[in-house]
Amino acid sequence: MYAVVRIKRAARLSAAALALVLLLAGAGAAFGAFAAENGVKLPVVMYHSVVESGALGRYVISTAELESDFRWLSEHGYTAVLSEDLIAYADRGVPLPEKPVLLTFDDGYVNNYLYAYPLARKYGMKFVLSMIGKWADFYTEHPDENPAYAEASWARLLEMQESGTVEIGNHSFDMHSTDGPRFGTKRKAGESAEAYEAALTKDLTLFQQEAQGHLGRAPVLFAYPFGAVSEGEPEIVRRLGFRVTLSCEEKLSEIRRDPSSLYDLGRFLRVSGVSSEDFFARILKGE
Repeated sequence: MYAVVRIKRAARLSAAALALVLLLAGAGAAFGAFAAENGVKLPVVMYHSVVESGALGRYVISTAELESDFRWLSEHGYTAVLSEDLIAYADRGVPLPEKPVLLTFDDGYVNNYLYAYPLARKYGMKFVLSMIGKWADFYTEHPDENPAYAEASWARLLEMQESGTVEIGNHSFDMHSTDGPRFGTKRKAGESAEAYEAALTKDLTLFQQEAQGHLGRAPVLFAYPFGAVSEGEPEIVRRLGFRVTLSCEEKLSEIRRDPSSLYDLGRFLRVSGVSSEDFFARILKGE
């Protein structure tokens, strides 16, 4: 009789233990779903020109400031990611690093090749360089690597891309301008929706074709010139096959298990004269 009681008690304990395990497993699954649903906060930094000496300001920082940024990120455990990492997470749930950061350079100055590229390799960083296509053509035909004004040639872009350190983005072929009837890629006053879509498609497709020819691949990322966006433009850009787009709005973006979360990513402009500590303290708060 005593033995029977012990067996029944053990059975009850085993059932209770199993129920506890199932409860905890369910809670863990629920937590995992909650984490996936809320996504990953992604700080995105926007750089432009980098110089060793000369006038600094809103769109020009020193090599010392850039190196300080890379050192700060490395020492604080941040991992620089590229579009392929974001797409893999959004499409298939491939985990992102614990502290991801997206580093971006606009316009394609050759000083990005001369200074930012070696520093990125030194600190194990990666970055996106969004190029203006017509200038890549111009400096391929007229070689010039003056860091004060020149932009990168297709050969320099290919070298950086093949290293795995740099992703090339589309920054328009010839719509990066404010002195004509069109502001960046925005729709002109009085322009029909059909004419606008044709003009935008022609320009961005030309860059894609040039990149495919010179680099062996077409960009999946588009950076809006000046952050200027017209009504209906994001839909055109998506139809052209871009998977990631960059705005100039200073906001902290959240990447989710949803491909649409990769569009209109906010970016924080890195200006000169601010310490790395102060700059990153501000943007990590989303301010």
